This record gives sequence, C-alpha cells and structure tokens, in this order.
Amino acid sequence: MLPDRAPTAEDIRAARERIAPYAHVTPILSSRTLDERTGRRVLLKCENLQRVGAFKFRGACNAVLSLSEEEARRGVVTHSSGNHAQALALAARLRGIPARIVMPRTAPAVKVAAVKGYGAEITFCEPTLEARTAAADAIIAATGAALVHPYDDPRVIAGQATCALEILESGEKPDVLLCPVGGGGLTSGTALSARYFGGGVRVVAAEPAGADDAFRSFTIRSYVPQTGPKTIADGLLTSLGKLTFPIILETVSEIVTVSEQSIVEAMRLLWERCKLVVEPSGAVPLAALLEGKGAPEGSTVALILSGGNVDLDRLPWSAA
Repeated sequence: MLPDRAPTAEDIRAARERIAPYAHVTPILSSRTLDERTGRRVLLKCENLQRVGAFKFRGACNAVLSLSEEEARRGVVTHSSGNHAQALALAARLRGIPARIVMPRTAPAVKVAAVKGYGAEITFCEPTLEARTAAADAIIAATGAALVHPYDDPRVIAGQATCALEILESGEKPDVLLCPVGGGGLTSGTALSARYFGGGVRVVAAEPAGADDAFRSFTIRSYVPQTGPKTIADGLLTSLGKLTFPIILETVSEIVTVSEQSIVEAMRLLWERCKLVVEPSGAVPLAALLEGKGAPEGSTVALILSGGNVDLDRLPWSAA
C-alpha cells in the first residue's frame, strides 16, 4: 500500500500542467551502438538537456509554483550538493522570490557557480546530512522560508514523475524504465508514473556499489542509512527519504548496483558515441546494462540520463 502522502495520478498530471511553461520536454534518443553493446533496445531520456542540466528542475519548479503567495514572499530554502540547488535557485528566480541554498563545501565548483549565477544566496557547511539539515533549520528559523527538500517532498516527487510520464506518452513502448537512485525522488516518481500510466512497465533503479544503501534497504525491506559513500557519482550520496523509501518498496521491481569502472565506461561511451554530456550519476543506468543488469536481453529499456553537470577540470578519465 502506498503511503498517504504519495502523489496521486492527478497530482502528477497537475504537475505536468504547472511546469509546462518552464520545463523542457526532453528528447528520447536511440543508439545502434548501445543496442549492440547491451543486447537490448536502448532509449535515452535526455534529462541532461533539461533546464539547469538535470531532471531536478521538474520537482523544484513544481514545488515553487505550488506555494501560496504568502509562503512565496518568505522565499525558499534547501540543502543540496548541486543539481537540486541549481533547480530551486532557477525556479525561485522565475517566480521572483528569494532562494537560500545550503551546500556542502565539497560541492563541485561547476554547480556552485551555477547556483550563484541564478541569484541564490549560498551557505556552505560540512559534507554531512546533519550539518546540512542544521544549517537549513537555522535559515528557516531566521527567515520563515519554506523548505523544499531535495527529494522527500510530495510536490518534488510529483514533478520528477513527469519525466517518466513523457516517456510513457511518447509512443515508445519500453518494457523497463531504468533510473539512478540516490535520495529516491526520481525513482519514486518514475515508479508512480509507471503504476498509474505504464500498463505493466517495470521500474528498476541502479546505484553505485560504493553507495549502496538503497540496494541494501530494498533487499532486506528495512531502512539502511547511507554511511561513508565512496563514488564519483556525487548526485547519489544521500540516503532514501521517509516518503521515498516506502513508495520504492511498494512500486519498484528491482535495485541493482554497479562498479565505479562501469560508471566511467558508460559515461565515456555516452560522450564519445552518443555525443551526450552526462555526469557520472546520469551514466549509472547505462553502467547497469553494461554489466548485464537491469533488463532482460532483447527487451526495450528506457534509461533516464538524470543530469549533465560535469566539472570539466575533473573528468574521471583525465590524467591526474
């Protein structure tokens, strides 16, 4: 049974209408090279080409546009390592309200620069969930700003769900939707769209073996927090949320893990052969296929390439 706060089909349709004037309907591409390499028909949902370079704009935009006028006047706050920070900063700018963003001091420089470029106020903190949460709470106490959580928010989940809805309404008929999982906003939104609109399509999530809390939680059907993650996929370092985890348990078919080597191989393949700039987190679904995981041979699988914000001075295949 879905939790009471899980977005409904109507919530997802409303989110699509709400964000339509602002968010891109991103392309769905195919690649004969990827089909041959994986033994599957591969569709690429290019959220790396979304505004702010990531699917996160969908959820942040829906959340900001859902605020009442009174809430909006006080602005918004969040804590994020990058893509949600950019997304919320832009969404707030589009509505003309303040955005205050808590970022770990280890956040990629390209993402910090983008957040500043959208006009948000940044507060840096130590790279722990406790530090991020404490800093955001202090800002809320001082300003009354509305918290827009990076993933554990029904409005955010409904916005993220519009990505899968576009796939399902595209005329393509995937057997599997394969997405990366970190905090679970994209995964739970994808799985909800699959349940409401997908007619039996399976949802599989993939994460780095060095940050495998979702895999372990899903396997034992009990929450396991993220501790000491080690992966180049910096967007997948967070623990599942109190809302996203039960949704995932109810709606996702499988969670798989992938190696760092496969993530780099997948990322490079997308750059070189598909001409798509994809960040490590966004390459994780293709990494799963390269390892023979996530979808049966011969099936049609839609990969959500979640983002393309990469520090060009720190590419994983560059010499140190």
